[in-house]
Amino acid sequence: MWSQPIALRLVLLFILLLIPVLSVSATERWVLVDTAKKTVAVYDGENTVRTFEGAAIGRGGTSTVRSRGDNTTPLGEFRIHWINEESQFHIFLGLDFPDFEHTRKAYANGKLGIDQFLQVTDSLRSNRVPPQTTDLGGHIGIHGVGKADADVHAVSDWTRGCVALTDSQIEDLLEMVEIGTRVVVQ
Repeated sequence: MWSQPIALRLVLLFILLLIPVLSVSATERWVLVDTAKKTVAVYDGENTVRTFEGAAIGRGGTSTVRSRGDNTTPLGEFRIHWINEESQFHIFLGLDFPDFEHTRKAYANGKLGIDQFLQVTDSLRSNRVPPQTTDLGGHIGIHGVGKADADVHAVSDWTRGCVALTDSQIEDLLEMVEIGTRVVVQ
C-alpha cells in the first residue's frame, strides 16, 4: 500500500490538475432542458442566466434510444449545430442528433446498420451535420411555435421530438446561444 505522504501528494496533484479544467468550464455558456419540469435554462458555468418556462417536448415523451417516427425527445448531451431563422417554427436551433452516444446504442441494439452507423460517425468526426434521415431520425432541435398552434403549445407536448418554446422565448434564447453551445436534455 502507498504511504500517506505519497498518496496525499498524488491527491493534491490530481486536484491541481483539475483546477484549470474547472475554471474553463465554470464560464461555459450552456443550456439545460429539463423535460420533467418543462423548462429550458441558460447557464454560465453553474450560474443560471435565464429560465424559460412552459417548454413542450415530443408527443412520445423522452427516450435514450430514439427511432425515426416515434415522436420522442432524445435525452443526452448535444451541441447546437445549425440555426435556421426562417423555419416554419419561427427559429430552429438544430442539434447534432444523431450523436455518437445514440448512434452507438442503436448500433449495439441492432436498430442501426453498419452503413448508417459509419455515415453518422464519419460526419460527426468531420464536424458536419450528421445525416438526418437515418433510422434514428433527425431534425431535432429547440424551436418556436411558428406556424403551429400556440393554444396547443400552451397545454400539451406536441412536437415530433424537438423542444418547443414560444416565439418570443426562442428569440430571447437565440440572443444567448450560438453554434457550438452545449445543450443537455434530461
